[in-house]
Amino acid sequence: MFSKAALSCAALLTVATASARIGVEKLGEKFERPVWVGQPAGITDKLWVIEQVGKVWIIDAKTGARAEKPFLDISSDVSRKGNEMGLLGMAFAPDFKTSGRFYVNFTDGSIKTRIVRFTANKSNLMETEASSAEVLFTYDQPYQNHNGGWIDFGPDGYLYISAGDGGAGDDPQNRAQDLKTHLGKMLRIDVSPAKGYTVPKDNPFVGKSDAKPEIYSYGLRNAWRCSFDRKTGDFWMGDVGQNKWEEIDVMANGKAKGANFGWRLREADVPNPNGKIAGDNPPGAIDPVYVYKHGGGKTEGNSVTGGYVYRGPIKELEGRYVFGDYQNPRIWSFELKGGKASGFKDLTDELKPEGGRINLIASFGEDNAGSLYVVDHSGPIYKVVEK
Repeated sequence: MFSKAALSCAALLTVATASARIGVEKLGEKFERPVWVGQPAGITDKLWVIEQVGKVWIIDAKTGARAEKPFLDISSDVSRKGNEMGLLGMAFAPDFKTSGRFYVNFTDGSIKTRIVRFTANKSNLMETEASSAEVLFTYDQPYQNHNGGWIDFGPDGYLYISAGDGGAGDDPQNRAQDLKTHLGKMLRIDVSPAKGYTVPKDNPFVGKSDAKPEIYSYGLRNAWRCSFDRKTGDFWMGDVGQNKWEEIDVMANGKAKGANFGWRLREADVPNPNGKIAGDNPPGAIDPVYVYKHGGGKTEGNSVTGGYVYRGPIKELEGRYVFGDYQNPRIWSFELKGGKASGFKDLTDELKPEGGRINLIASFGEDNAGSLYVVDHSGPIYKVVEK
């Protein structure tokens, strides 16, 4: 007997694979455990690459040539206990070209998550003023996994922060459903003040004594990589599963404040396979738009890596959500029609590098032209191109 999740996935598998008009180009030399690539608004000739060990490098967007010195080196502040800790996310202020402000998300030596603001040298935005570091926000990490790590600005100008459930198995303290903790949540803060941050007045739990005001949505296990559709403003999340299922979640632009994505009661769109903690959909729950089961097959995997709705120059990919799996390194895409995934395509073969393969899909990236990048945790950065 098929589960609801299995049927959701199986319904998409009859669609033919993508046309063979796309490929990837490797950008430059290998990096040490890269986890993100991107660029600030208004800059097109450079890309910024995060290394999990605590460094940020600038590379030439065409050749991949790396700057002689890192743009930022906080390796002495970053904890690398366990595979999931370290420097995990970065976001540029929308006005970076004038303010020089950017933000990083990392775990420190005391096993806390830190959200820190830095300011680049305004006379040379390719350099950072190390003394400008300002810790804006911290919260404890009880275990060494499920740290979240993604961070970026939404179309509303606020900073969004993915906080995992804190780790171990099956969220033993049920933190994702507990509004008194930041863990297992999507957070939203206003970093426009000269110092510190404020909480947006329209955050859904502002003024409630039994909830953290920074919470925007909850019931997440570990939304490792997320993105905003630059055309519609819709918010996409790849939430890593545990027992049997991986999921892609979507919050329509401005329409899902306070949404509950169900973890740990639910995994994907079914009750948690651990019957001791499984339950029905809680009030306000939003089911994923796409799920896939654990395994090593062509439509399976064990750790989803959220991607982007493609808005770049390749017409064949326009409007398609491109994502992958970290452990079973495959890349897929689909369109969202009527709130449901449609037209599933396996892009793995098209996006296979010449003479090799992408080993560990840690992240995807997007530049200002909408072009897509694939970050291989084993070292290389690839750009998706039309052939």
